[in-house]
Amino acid sequence: MAYVTTNPYTGETLKTFPMATFEEVDTALDVAHHAYEWWRDEPLTERTKVLSAAADILEHESKAFASMLTLEMGKVTSEAVAEVNVCVAILRYYVKHTESLLAPKLLQTAGFGDTNVHLVNDPLGIIFAVEPWNFPYYQVIRVAAPQLAAGNVVLLKHASNVPQCAALMSELFHRAGAPDGVFTNLYLPHELTEHVIASPYVRGVALTGSERAGAVIASLAGKHLKKSTLELGGMDAFIVLKDADVAAAAEWAVRGRCRNAGQVCVASKRFIVVDDVYDEFVERYRAEAAKLVAGDPADPTTTLAPLSSVHARIQVERQVADIVAQGASVEYLAEVPGWSADGTPNEGAFYPPALITNIPEGTPAARTEIFGPVAQLYRAKDEEDAIRIANDSPYGLGGSVFSADVHHAQEIARRLDTGMVTINRSSASGPDIPFGGVKNSGYGRELIDLGLKEFVNQKVVING
Repeated sequence: MAYVTTNPYTGETLKTFPMATFEEVDTALDVAHHAYEWWRDEPLTERTKVLSAAADILEHESKAFASMLTLEMGKVTSEAVAEVNVCVAILRYYVKHTESLLAPKLLQTAGFGDTNVHLVNDPLGIIFAVEPWNFPYYQVIRVAAPQLAAGNVVLLKHASNVPQCAALMSELFHRAGAPDGVFTNLYLPHELTEHVIASPYVRGVALTGSERAGAVIASLAGKHLKKSTLELGGMDAFIVLKDADVAAAAEWAVRGRCRNAGQVCVASKRFIVVDDVYDEFVERYRAEAAKLVAGDPADPTTTLAPLSSVHARIQVERQVADIVAQGASVEYLAEVPGWSADGTPNEGAFYPPALITNIPEGTPAARTEIFGPVAQLYRAKDEEDAIRIANDSPYGLGGSVFSADVHHAQEIARRLDTGMVTINRSSASGPDIPFGGVKNSGYGRELIDLGLKEFVNQKVVING
């Protein structure tokens, strides 16, 4: 594994970075631990001052930060700027709310006075963050902001194809006033991952990534008895009921499936439409997808980015071919660079928006997460059948329900075996919305107080 910047649009390799040595890793752990011993005792106002300064830097230099997202992973300009803006909002959320989120809580306990038993939240130490490439800033900030505010320090192992984004995150906190070791970026080789987790200085591990990576990190965290959170893949169900606004549903469907070129864990991926409106939905989805414009992600008119790499495009090709071999049908809905008119792949990292139908029930196809602008479409007999199809998945990250009756849609949402459900839109996120899933989509929550308190010591203090 090498840490390399390769422009997904041009295919040009721009810069490589040496991986950290064993000695460099140990030095980083020592520096981070010593920083923690000081940082944990800093007044909360001083810790959040760093977050506030980081938010200001991101806001004032949003275009410069966004341009690196476009360069390293191919994110279109509008989506890159939007990611930076979300990071600003998260940082400012914790500036505003950390004091109340960490405030001691009085516990009413038999045999003690009303103010004698306190539940307090103390920091733990180094939090090891293993983060993916699809949202190179957001994935880091949503972990770092609450943990730094709480008094922990963060050691980052980012994805190998976004090394400059990782460096910018480290530079951001340094410029914001964080002392050395409070936030550390390491170009860590895989073989030293366990060495980091095993360190007595490391007290928690947060991973966002694939099931395979999650299984490895979870096993290592379990082996060394470290707290951990996992946010893994998803096969989010997008249910359209017979009373839904089908035009709006189709528009949200394309947006939800093709945002970030479909490389989103919580993207809508399985579109489950009741028979009454199935045909109308299909036609409207085709029409909406045909409006997408693929091209240079730095061009403001581009609305469909390339995938993060040629390797990623080849992976999607293989998955789609495998699903078709199982009996499904595929159609391509828009032209992209590097593809011929019949959908035969040529070169480059683009993959066209596609629609897969006639997926045989019970085949592995229904359990294949595709990280690209490929929609899997299912015809449900009725809403009960739609719920059954939605829950027939090993994943449980997010989901959507479309209906004119919001209260009924909420009832359907409660029956979906997933971590979060949105009504009449594809997905939702924000600094005040807990994020996480069930089943193979992971465990634990990030953002708001739940995420912050995953990695603090909730200590009971009793006055005798």
